[in-house]
Amino acid sequence: MSKAPLLELRNISYSHPGHSAPLLDSISFHIDTDRIGLIGPNGCGKTTFFEIIMGLLKAETGEILLDGTVMENEKDFRSLRRKLGFLFQNSDDQLFSPTVLEDVAFGPLNLGMTPDSAREVSIKTLEHLGLFGFEDRITHKLSGGEKKLVALATILSMEPKLLLLDEPSNNLDPATRERLIEILRNQDLAHIIISHDLDFLASTCSRLYTLHDGKLIRCEEKQIHSHEHIHPYGEHPHQHGT
Repeated sequence: MSKAPLLELRNISYSHPGHSAPLLDSISFHIDTDRIGLIGPNGCGKTTFFEIIMGLLKAETGEILLDGTVMENEKDFRSLRRKLGFLFQNSDDQLFSPTVLEDVAFGPLNLGMTPDSAREVSIKTLEHLGLFGFEDRITHKLSGGEKKLVALATILSMEPKLLLLDEPSNNLDPATRERLIEILRNQDLAHIIISHDLDFLASTCSRLYTLHDGKLIRCEEKQIHSHEHIHPYGEHPHQHGT
């Protein structure tokens, strides 16, 4: 008997209240050890897709399975959230403690670690991300790039099995963007990244999907790239003839 995938979605559908057309239409999908990029125009349902996976929104139809077990209620999704790390598009929505160490230790403490163990794990995580000495920094005084890395640290300190990253490269300076690429490449973790930054996805993902008219479609192109010219329907994966 084959092992169940880490995360599986079966026939997930969702419509915004007051809208008849489904935002997500009978989506089936699974991920185990993959590194996946997700593209699509604004408003197509990418963030909603993440929110449904995390149990923050309830799908109208379908099932979500973690390690082969169907998530049926809030208790199940609380268990799921211990294994999946969700990086919000806006880091200010994720950071709420006075200091960096308090923010990063919040998750481990909620997992039942002792204060000493949570502190140790948090400091190691910060050092791993190149944030040595940030423990006592005031969170709201950090730069945008620093906040993004600290927000990532709050997730990694909980030792998740899968990362869901919503536009992680948005508004980052080039140095922080490259550091984030290096971090994601070196993590022994599956991830799904929502982004309009195709170069970032090419550097961090091995497969690419797009959301189009409610359907999740795998992009089969061998070469995904972005560059400085305009396509009539916006960013999309494609190849040029040789």
